[in-house]
Amino acid sequence: MAMKVRAWTLALAAGVATLAACGRRHGRTGQGPYADMVADAMPKIEKAVGVPFKSTPRLEVRTREQVRDFLLKKFDEQSPAAELAGQQAAYRAFGLIPDTLELRPFLVRLLTEQIVGYYDPSAKVLYIVKGAPDDLVGVTVTHELVHALQDQYVNLDSLQSATGDNDRQMAAQAVIEGEATYEQMAIMTGGQNIATLLPGGWDRVRELIRENESSQPVFASAPPAIQEELLFPYLAGAEFIREFKQHFPTRLPLTDIPVSTAQVLHPSKFFGDSVDVPVTVTLPRTAGQTVYENDLGEFDTRLLLYRYLSDQTTAMNAAQGWDGDRYRILREPAGTAVVWVTVWHTNVDAAEFVTALGQAMKNRYLAPAPVVESGGRRIYRGRGHTVVITPFTIGARDAVMLVDAPAGSATDLLDRAAIKLR
Repeated sequence: MAMKVRAWTLALAAGVATLAACGRRHGRTGQGPYADMVADAMPKIEKAVGVPFKSTPRLEVRTREQVRDFLLKKFDEQSPAAELAGQQAAYRAFGLIPDTLELRPFLVRLLTEQIVGYYDPSAKVLYIVKGAPDDLVGVTVTHELVHALQDQYVNLDSLQSATGDNDRQMAAQAVIEGEATYEQMAIMTGGQNIATLLPGGWDRVRELIRENESSQPVFASAPPAIQEELLFPYLAGAEFIREFKQHFPTRLPLTDIPVSTAQVLHPSKFFGDSVDVPVTVTLPRTAGQTVYENDLGEFDTRLLLYRYLSDQTTAMNAAQGWDGDRYRILREPAGTAVVWVTVWHTNVDAAEFVTALGQAMKNRYLAPAPVVESGGRRIYRGRGHTVVITPFTIGARDAVMLVDAPAGSATDLLDRAAIKLR
């Protein structure tokens, strides 16, 4: 759901530093704090990325409290209260976070825990926390300097300010953070991709991050969906950048970015002869008060399935044929309802998704076997909910609609014939 939190976590930084065997300690020498560190990193970054810095980025040291206050201000600008409340409602409605978890205070604690440094595109300044361990500062400075270089060629603020399309925003974040992660790790390992040095690649990197969770208890306590959303731009993004550099060695990644997490996850959808652009789904008006509306995308669809199936292979396979979606969270008299329409590449993809989604809902609500009606419509009832999964077509496209409503509430919440694709 496109977490708008810069998740350059202490654990991620520490894990990368350990993997790269980068135990150097950096002193504060030169014309200002960490000036030699910046001067040492800049030419390496220029060589790796392929373009020069137009100017030397400013680096300023602030207390943890000052950086925290600054980041909270940026957080509120990027995720205003109404948007964050909507995301919280969506997370809860899909069962990705507990109903008792208040998203904003939790993310504030998470943000506070992770502070080492941050590049601010609006101020053109790289902020470093005073007293942070020098080895973590070294990792962070290199990573954030890549962001500073990106910002001198593409407006980072504009890339990250889009609303209403969480999947597209997450894909953009994957390029932004993926490039910084890839180049920073390549520099630390002498030009090699760190994932290729490890058996298991990025999955092993993820495991090593989790093994360092004792140093970041708030991140460790986060629901798995939030953890994975925070890591996705760095790990999947870095792998995408590796592919990008192989296909377009002289092109800057941010000049041609993917528009969906599906393109990030599957290189052929972006680098193939025909770029696979998902359809845009427009839902008609519905009865009831709309609380929030957005899309999930392939990655979050995968997370949702995995949440209730606990089977990564099934979740990945069932989400892979995704070709567009839109959901709406509604406030009904008896509680919250969800309407979610997904579009699929083929009828086989749609059928596979129906089976996996049905099993996920059965597990979620401890429902008995569904009532199966004509056309494959399935109805599940359990734990105070009625879930209806309906395969159908929009024009020539295969689609699936999920309605999850409080028991006793209406489930015919929108007119399928009025759904628009483009």
